[in-house]
Parts: sequence; structure tokens; C-alpha cells
Amino acid sequence: MRSTAVHAKAKATIPARTTAIYKRIVLKLSGEALQGSLGFGIDSKVLEDLARQIKEIKELGVQITIVVGGGNIFRGLKTSSATGMERATADYMGMLATAINGLALQDVLERAGVPTRVQTAIEIAKVAEPYIRRRAIRHLEKGRVVIFVGGIGSPFFTTDTTAALRAMEIGADVVLKATNVDGVYTDDPATNRHAKKFTTLTFFDVLKKGLKVMDATAVSLCMSSNVPIVVFNLHRSGNIKRVVCGEPVGTQVVNRRK
Repeated sequence: MRSTAVHAKAKATIPARTTAIYKRIVLKLSGEALQGSLGFGIDSKVLEDLARQIKEIKELGVQITIVVGGGNIFRGLKTSSATGMERATADYMGMLATAINGLALQDVLERAGVPTRVQTAIEIAKVAEPYIRRRAIRHLEKGRVVIFVGGIGSPFFTTDTTAALRAMEIGADVVLKATNVDGVYTDDPATNRHAKKFTTLTFFDVLKKGLKVMDATAVSLCMSSNVPIVVFNLHRSGNIKRVVCGEPVGTQVVNRRK
């Protein structure tokens, strides 16, 4: 009994990891993640905590890009389905919503002392520079956080696909999918208490089982370029650092299980 207690105490005092295992990341944020408990719009408390977490991993030497959605302001697919609005028009409106979120992120990060650039796939020259791959990489090399908005610049594609595409283009080591739950489950854990969490999945598992990790196009892109996806809970403070440092947080999606 004594040896078990000593072992448990030693295990409890193991320090958290402080060395990043990823050099360059794409952090995928849904618009809904920014609304917090408000149900709509942007929660300043969520932004401030996010800025603190991003600054924390930047100080580890991680090069950070962010792809942000716009669902807290406008959802193109949902709106077009519900109202009969032309899908392309609704999607362009959603792209503009991502720009609003990107500017909000830029503001809170800059106030926290983190240099940023917002790059957009649609032309809004007064508030953001155009997306240019080589320029984005140069910003990263200079220690700036790059926020990608406007999706890929075309309707009918999600910001999940944008995250996967940008990861391939800039040579990212991983896509971090920040959500409201702590990983991928067999069913919705909010409605099914028997739902089981996956710690590791293959891309093939995700596509075959139709699991809601990212859309199929995004998953296929990551699979073909061998870029892992980590799905984790954004709202547990410090989780971004834990993931970046390789702690067993959330669900990892890879080509082959270890």
C-alpha cells in the first residue's frame, strides 16, 4: 500500500511539458467558439483568454496561423437552406463574417503584445492584406501570428477546408481543431451519456464512419499531405499549450495509429 501511495504521489507531481513538439501550426477556430456563453457575437472574455493562450505558445517558439469561421455572426449554409437565399451569396456573407472575427482577434492579440497580420482570400484592402503564401510564411519567420479570413475566397467551401488547404500551403506540422468538446466521440456526448471518446483515429476511420471531425474535403486533404489533426476543447484554459507540447489532450487523427 505504501509503495502504491508513493508512486501515485510521484505521478501527481510530474511537471507539465514545456517544450513544443510542433514548430508551425494552423489553429482552426469556429465562429461559435468566440461567442462563449452569449449565444451570438463575440465574447470579450473568450477573446482575452484566447490571446493569453496564443501568447503562451508563441513564447515557446511556435509559428502560429489561425483560420477563423464566422458562424457566430452569419452561417451561409444554414441561412440559404432556411430562407432560400442563393447559396453563393450566403457564403460570401459568411466570408465577410470571418473578416470581422479576424479583426477582433487581431485587436486583442496586438493589445496583448503579439504582432499579427490578417490575410484575406477576398479583397478588402482597407482592413487586411491579400493572402499570399510566401508573404504569410515570411510573417511567420518574423514572429508574427497570421490570421487567415475569407475562407478560400470561393463559395461552397468551408473554413475547415481552408484550414487544411492553408496547412498544406505553408508547410504546417498540424491542424489544431478547437471545439466545445474535449475530442471526437462515437455520438454527441451532450445528448448521449454513453458516447465514448476516441483518443486516436485514422483519417480512414473518420471518413468511413462519417465522424464529425472536419468536413470530408478537409480530412482528405490532411490525409493526402500527412498533416495530423488534433481535436480538443478550447474552453479549458491552457489546452492549446498542452496540445502543442504533446500532452494526451483531445483526439488525434493521423494516417496510422502508433
